[in-house]
This record gives sequence, C-alpha cells and structure tokens, in this order.
Amino acid sequence: MGVKDFLQSSQEQSRPWVETPLRESYALSQAAGWYGLGHYLVKRVEELPTHISNPHIFCSSGGNAGLAAVHASRTLGVPCTVVVPSTVKQLMVTKIKAAGAYEVLQHGDAWADADKYMREELMPQAGEAAIYAPPFDHPDIWAGNSSIMYEIADQMPDSPANTIICSVGGGGLLNGLAMALDDLSLSGSTTVIGVETAGAESLAAAVHAGQLVTLPRITSQATSLGCARVTQLTLDTAQRDNFRGVVLPDAEAAMGCWRLADDERIMVELACGVNVALCYDGRLEKALGRKVRPDEKVVIVLCGGSNVTVNMLSEWRKEYAYLEEPVTRRKDSEIQHVPQDVPEIPRRAPVQRQWNQEVLQLEAKL
Repeated sequence: MGVKDFLQSSQEQSRPWVETPLRESYALSQAAGWYGLGHYLVKRVEELPTHISNPHIFCSSGGNAGLAAVHASRTLGVPCTVVVPSTVKQLMVTKIKAAGAYEVLQHGDAWADADKYMREELMPQAGEAAIYAPPFDHPDIWAGNSSIMYEIADQMPDSPANTIICSVGGGGLLNGLAMALDDLSLSGSTTVIGVETAGAESLAAAVHAGQLVTLPRITSQATSLGCARVTQLTLDTAQRDNFRGVVLPDAEAAMGCWRLADDERIMVELACGVNVALCYDGRLEKALGRKVRPDEKVVIVLCGGSNVTVNMLSEWRKEYAYLEEPVTRRKDSEIQHVPQDVPEIPRRAPVQRQWNQEVLQLEAKL
C-alpha cells in the first residue's frame, strides 16, 4: 500500500498524527507532527507476530523524534522508552516524560552514543517484544514524512510550490519530501533547499567530500539537528539538480526564531528557526543564486518546535543583538558552502552544479 492509499484508508480510523495546516505568511512574504514515526510504528506494531502481546517501543532521539514516538505509541496503546544524549536540555526531557513516555534516559554526548546504548544495552532486556524506532534512517520513516508533501499539494491545488525549505539533521525529512516530489512529478519544477546549522552540517560535509562523512563532534546548539552522519539517500538527493544546500550559524537560526515569534506569534526552536532565517535579508536569493520572482510560492517546513521557551527567545535576542541592526544583519549573513572541522578523507572530483516529527508549513508568496 502506497503512502497516498495509506493516508486515505486511515481517514476513517484513529491516527497518531493530524494533517498539518498550510497557511500563507504575509510577514515572511514581505521579508523575503509527527508523520514519519507515526507511519513507521503503525506498520511495526501491525507486523508483530501474534504471540507477542506486550510490545515495547524504543526510540533514540535528539528530542523531537522521541516526543513524536511517545505520541504515536500512546495512540497505539504501547509503552515507549526514549533515550537522548546528555546535551538535550531538561526542558525537552520533561516534555517527553509529560507526554507519557514509559521512561526517558540520557546517555552519551551525541545521538549516536544514545542510540548505541539503547540498542545494545536496553533493547536486549525486552527480547523480541522490543520495537526499534529510528528517528530518521528507515524507508518507512521516509514514506511517512513524504505525506507532508502530499498534503502540501492537496492544499495548493492550483499551482505547486516553486521552492520547499526544510532543515536537515539525519536526512529523514528531506528524503521523504524528495520521494513525494518524484511521485507527484514535481522534481523538475520544485527546488528543495536543505538548511543546516554550522556545527551540525553533516550533509554539507558529505557533499563537499563526495561521499558520506561522520563529523568528529556536534557543536551546534540546534541539538535536534545533531546527527554526525546523514543517510546515503540524503547525499544522493543533495546531488540532484533541484537541490540547494545552505549552512547558517546558530545566531541566524536564533534570529529566525525571534522574528517568527514577532511576525507570526509562533515559537519554534533553533532547528526550525534556521529555515525561517533564510527568508530574511537576502539569504533566499543567495541560496537560489537568483532574484526571487514576485509570483513564486515558497513553503517552509518547520519541524520540531518543542525545545523553546519565552526565556530562551529572550536570551537569544540579547546574545545575538547585533543581528537586530538591518545593515549588520545583511553584512553578517553568510551562506556557508564548505564545512569546518571536517576530517581529511580522500576527495573525488566534485559534482559540477550550484550547491549553495509536530510540523508546520508556512506558505510564503514571494
């Protein structure tokens, strides 16, 4: 059963997700949940042998995927244990617990450490009842994420989006969007911009190297994007003609957060704000390598808005106050192409092309 058929068949029954509203942002135009895991877990639970009556879901995460897994698990009536790295703030840990997690544990400095500990130490204790819920690296996760693009297309029946902007951590969201664009025959007309934060730019490192690269460490504050290595499909997608890649510093991601709060009264975390930042001060034109046409339709996918508070927005605004100055903002805005701190590995000739888990899409008519 394909994703479109799955979405249609599930309309008559309880689902661990809701259709994401698509609405126009006038402020962003002037300036410039949980699909994957829900789809994945429904299939995993349905495929369990009949003699397993007490399945237990285990999800490793930077935060948002764990929250999504707990939400989907509660809908399915199955307990869920979440393991996050020690860098995840207590705010997110508390939210995951409050959502109904069976247990939330912290282990290691990065997602890979938490994932290894969960799979090798915790899951064997549950035996065959254990269900592994990867945050991004599985075809069913990508298929679930692809439903976002189908919903966008349904809500824009007259003309498709010219550009889709999404953040990239491990690549699960980007993979899903690209799969749906292919299925909808829109890959030739819709540009996809994948945005990363400096210090977590594993996709940019891979594109620069021409092969998958594991970052030696994650230094970005956008911990939800803190994956040291993307999937092979993500790298393949980034080498397509309709893809552009952008790396922005944490400061500009923070600016995107507080300006979205100002313009739209929506609070998001750094992993989301980095997408919004692309719409301000000419960054989108730099990413596209051309002027933005007045009739263009740009859709921003904001995934993960849980790891943020009013106080955090206020602190970011104080710390990066220099970005409030219009002239300074434009001068300091740098779209980075070559990642820093990438380990030396054999290079091959670069591809000759311009390469510059609750989800909200804001359509910006530019």
